[in-house]
Amino acid sequence: MVNGHPWIFGNELGDSEGNAEPGDIVEVYSYNGSFVGKGYINPASQIRIRLLTRNKNEAIDDQFFHKRILEAWEYRKHIGYVENCRLIFGEADQLPALIIDKFNDYFVIQTLALGIEKWKGAIVAALEKIFSPKGIYERNDVPVRTLEGMPQIKGFLSEPFDTNIVLNENGLRFHVDIENGQKTGYFLDQQDNRRAIQHIVNGGDVLEAFCYTGTFSLHAAKYGAKSVLGLDISEQAVATARRNAVLNGYEDICKFQAVNAFDVLKLWVTEGKRYDTVILDPPAFTKSRENIQKALTGYKEINLRGMKLIKPGGFLVTASCTNLVTPEMFLDVIDAAAKDAKRILRQVEWRTQASDHPIIRSIPSTQYLKFLIVQVM
Repeated sequence: MVNGHPWIFGNELGDSEGNAEPGDIVEVYSYNGSFVGKGYINPASQIRIRLLTRNKNEAIDDQFFHKRILEAWEYRKHIGYVENCRLIFGEADQLPALIIDKFNDYFVIQTLALGIEKWKGAIVAALEKIFSPKGIYERNDVPVRTLEGMPQIKGFLSEPFDTNIVLNENGLRFHVDIENGQKTGYFLDQQDNRRAIQHIVNGGDVLEAFCYTGTFSLHAAKYGAKSVLGLDISEQAVATARRNAVLNGYEDICKFQAVNAFDVLKLWVTEGKRYDTVILDPPAFTKSRENIQKALTGYKEINLRGMKLIKPGGFLVTASCTNLVTPEMFLDVIDAAAKDAKRILRQVEWRTQASDHPIIRSIPSTQYLKFLIVQVM
């Protein structure tokens, strides 16, 4: 809290004055009476208060949210994220528990805490004023809202529109299902990392496990892969991946299968199948600290199998998207997998999420994505 983190837990609070309803804005003072900040409170949440400002004279009103969203947009424009970007990344944009993704002229919102939910009208009004969007949709069908005593909902926050849209990324086009896709419909955080594979896939046979809608697979095809096979357990995701291949004219190069990647990779290792590049971008294996060890076991197993499928001198592209697994933990797991696979790794790239998902040094949870490219020798 004092070091810049906006969360205040219930066990950090002492005395209180007056009565506050859940979601109300409250002022926080230290034990010696100095002002700490203003934020919204929820007694039902473990995170009792989330701070919005440390300026005592700054009013929390509709204009406050307009100003914050405008500042976030100016930052994105400054660093070159204009067409598609994460416009608001919660705490990193000083709007805790708020996510806004911009897909060209369409916006998807998640309000993940009661205090920010109360300002949803002001947030929508700010988006309308700044962007004049074609549509705004809320994807609040997320379990974390139940921890705040809120229902899971999704629907239009603007006039209804066709929620199946097409976006452009790195010279490719992708179908996005705003209403039913994972999270907000598309993973923007890997948009820079997808460019990073361009030199290692050229002329090779590429395997992508956990391919979702085929974004890495299509980039591999664009960058000159001889063949690409994408695997995902979701029939719906695979169907969209195939549509994306057709949309970009790579249906002859990119093939997709709806299978359990864990099982198939294990089988293919024993069958002696080999690839020039293996790409692993699995979903988060844990959402709670209690299951971190289980998640690490999962990451090790999938990377071990991936390495065994790579021809000597080929490349492994591997990622982890949970902030509960630190960069050090992830690298240790990769090293342990390499040791078991009896392979030597040569690091090519070590990256994190795209910078429209900013990292605040004093808020470790804002850095969540680990992305590694290694040559497997």
